Amino acid sequence: MPYPFVLPTTSAFALTTAFTCPTHPSLLRTASTYRGVVRDTLKRHKRMPPESQSANLALVVSSLQDYLPYLLAAADGLAGRHKEVRVTPTVPKSSKDDKKESTVHLEWRPVLVDARLPGKESPRVRIPLTGSHSTAALDTEAAFALSALGHAYTLQARAALQPLYVVTSVVPVGGQQRLAAITAATKHLLAAASVFLFAATFVEASPASATPPTPEVAPPALRSLAALALAEATLLAVLKDDPYPAVVAQDRNENDREWMYKAPDLPKVRAHLFARLCLAAAEHAARATGGVSSSVGISRGFVKYLQDLRHTSRAKACRFFAIDADLGGQTGTALGWIQAAFQELGEGAPGSGGPGGSSSTEKKNLLDRFRKDRAEKREKKEDRRIERGTNWGADAGRYEETRVLAMLDAKWTKQNDTMNTQLIPQAAPLLSQMPSGREIHTVRPMDAPQLDASVLEAMRVPPDPLDALADEVNDVGLSSSDDEDRISNQRSHTPGSSGIGAYPGTPSSYY
Repeated sequence: MPYPFVLPTTSAFALTTAFTCPTHPSLLRTASTYRGVVRDTLKRHKRMPPESQSANLALVVSSLQDYLPYLLAAADGLAGRHKEVRVTPTVPKSSKDDKKESTVHLEWRPVLVDARLPGKESPRVRIPLTGSHSTAALDTEAAFALSALGHAYTLQARAALQPLYVVTSVVPVGGQQRLAAITAATKHLLAAASVFLFAATFVEASPASATPPTPEVAPPALRSLAALALAEATLLAVLKDDPYPAVVAQDRNENDREWMYKAPDLPKVRAHLFARLCLAAAEHAARATGGVSSSVGISRGFVKYLQDLRHTSRAKACRFFAIDADLGGQTGTALGWIQAAFQELGEGAPGSGGPGGSSSTEKKNLLDRFRKDRAEKREKKEDRRIERGTNWGADAGRYEETRVLAMLDAKWTKQNDTMNTQLIPQAAPLLSQMPSGREIHTVRPMDAPQLDASVLEAMRVPPDPLDALADEVNDVGLSSSDDEDRISNQRSHTPGSSGIGAYPGTPSSYY
């Protein structure tokens, strides 16, 4: 956790080719300039190695934040929601080479839609800008930009939490560093939830909600993303004071030597409160699952992540109820809650098997050995993902919670067998007794990105005719994957370009 989103990419496009703004002539050209920056930033971010993408997320966020005020001003002006700005669509000219009228469209590549072929990217979604689609086109563009901003905030939360999960090397993450990382990640997740809620409200009030080009920018999916961010932020409130995941990670770190001189610190936790917070996170995850499970085209991996997050949150709640029972001296009840947690995760508790007997004992030992080998393979694979920073946490913290439950189960089973033998209750009655969740975070409504009055007033000035070159560079004819190579090839064959070994500013001396 959080979910490893992939940022979307978009095609080159100049808003001045499809719209005109008589009240603020410079608005569309300035918006096109900022859109070009967003497109270039997203494309460069996608091509970066995974270990370098975390440092580039701040640039992605700032470029989207700079673009959104101009885009929303143009969208509101086109839909008549702005008092001062008026934007009208222009009729595209017919092509000389084609008898049919040329279709102007935007393109975005969705990130939560299954690809048509395994191992391939999902196809781009075309947003037509002609005819009756022109009014909803800019609203859909705003929905994609807002969702990209929310995904970037989520990835920033992942980057802040990544050092807490590294176990292949000694990472100096103490109490203060751990608190700072979790606080920063919580801030980013709450910001993502606010952005997704604003995007859902914005799309619901626009004509784009009737026929969205992809279910990813439909209001149910956007609200599911907001619920997911809130669920993960709620779990971080528990992780901040939960010592057991850190102890398990320290025990698995072969390079850690702190155990030689210092025993693991396991302070008493507010177990019952944490259990109710985990149940609240499970409720948010269930609401997120319900919003996308019926949507056709949403990635099955994303839906499975939401389901795993719900089960993991409920398993965490069972673990804290078990800790609360152990603090009260009820070791048998604590082991019953541990079995309920394993049941929520869909895995059997270590040592669980059928009736007694020598053959049953041998089967039980073989099953335990098989589970241990499988768990070790999964742990090593997940550790390598965390070290590289690629696609780690895609199981919604399920493996991590399984490790913590296995540690507590072994500890309390030994204690219950040797010291105070107590009856272990069944898991089903315990699960039926769980209370409702308790909220800890409140998502603040996002303020709509708006242009400053002085900036909007400056847009009334007609644009400089020399800036028309920018529109040609950002024209629809250039594809997002080949335009840089095409421009670089043109520059390399230009007589005025500098050759190999040439000093800057002296190209004319070499020709």
